[in-house]
Amino acid sequence: MKKIKTLSALALMAVFSTQVLAGMPGMRGTQHLGITVPNVKEATAFFKDVIGCESFYSIGPFGPFDDDWMTENLNVDKKAVIKTAHLMRCGNGPALEIFEYTAPDQKMTPPRNSDIGGHHLAFYVDDMDAAVAFLEEKGIKVLGKPHTFTDTGMKGLTWVYFMAPWGMQLEIVSYPFGQGYEKETGRRMWDPRY
Repeated sequence: MKKIKTLSALALMAVFSTQVLAGMPGMRGTQHLGITVPNVKEATAFFKDVIGCESFYSIGPFGPFDDDWMTENLNVDKKAVIKTAHLMRCGNGPALEIFEYTAPDQKMTPPRNSDIGGHHLAFYVDDMDAAVAFLEEKGIKVLGKPHTFTDTGMKGLTWVYFMAPWGMQLEIVSYPFGQGYEKETGRRMWDPRY
């Protein structure tokens, strides 16, 4: 019986090792999210004063360059310039790298979630009602009212979207008693509460 338990444990370890090693070698997780904004100073003030992120440092400017460096390395117009990029930490999560670019072909309208390349950032909060009230007191546009999932893997998660002053979609979520998927598996998605 002891031999069978040992073999079972080794088999599980082999499966787990395969899952961990199946992707990019050495990948440990999300380190930062990069976003482009119309004004880095205003955006960093918003993330610091409204969201509660911590400022670290700025880099730049980069460009303009006489060659195709910007296109070859960043997939942007060769005449694009990164005026500045500012790094911030938002609680227990990946850093934000906030860019201010100029480029001849720059689009000034942020994509919607339904657009290819659409995106949003979600922040975990302990108290959804207090967070929504805070955003509304600051004059931040909150889209609708908080909704709570009653089924699926997200059962127990409450969410609501809100808008950054420059039109970027953001979200707050809360699941103080966990999410539904946790009852189905011992595996866990990343969770800012821990």
